Amino acid sequence: MKFTAQRIALIGLTIATFIGASYYLVNRAENPRASAQCTTGSAQVCAEAPASVPSREALALLDTLRVAGRAPKTGYSREEFGPAWSDDVSVPGGHNKCDTRNDILQRDLTEVTFKDNSKCVVATGTLNDPYTGKTIHFVRGPKTSDDVQIDHVIALSDAWQKGAQQLSADRRRDLANDPLNLQAVDGPTNQSKSDSDAATWLPPNKGYRCAYLTRQIQVKVTYTLWVTQAEKDVMARELSTCP
Repeated sequence: MKFTAQRIALIGLTIATFIGASYYLVNRAENPRASAQCTTGSAQVCAEAPASVPSREALALLDTLRVAGRAPKTGYSREEFGPAWSDDVSVPGGHNKCDTRNDILQRDLTEVTFKDNSKCVVATGTLNDPYTGKTIHFVRGPKTSDDVQIDHVIALSDAWQKGAQQLSADRRRDLANDPLNLQAVDGPTNQSKSDSDAATWLPPNKGYRCAYLTRQIQVKVTYTLWVTQAEKDVMARELSTCP
């Protein structure tokens, strides 16, 4: 087997993930919904939050990514990534008959209640928003559901211009529903991000930027996406200041 620089770095990232497991388990213990979801049996999918990875490992992985300009946006549509919030095939355990949006709400919110005593549709919950640091009380409804939105950490239209259009339809669907690429966040802040990359938008909460950029890099490696030079420069600058 030929070991490319990217493969070697990915192996290093896997090792680092195990090293960071204790930190991750502490975070899970503080999120009762995440812990409960992973023990409810086959009716649920364990949509776990990503483990903490040291910034030095993220920087090493960043250096393995291809640097190139944006490809044309020609041909992009949301449908190129499959039905919105389709049952999350990329989560360990496969289909659970619950759409991806509700899976991520269950993972990221605390004090969750369900609509009509179901085990899928989230009715209420509390979000400690990583993008702003605010506490948001989520209530499902026509005028309130958008208070909490599910952000694609790598926006799909941005991914399309950086390699996703070369992926298979199934692989693009995985990208759109991968828990690593999804985060429940403050709705207006998500709208302000739109399809920006790291060169033009970072979370207002500076304390979350290290984790945010690390996740972006992990997603790009997993799905063979590239970065622009401006994007890489911002990622490297921010990660170099991380603990």
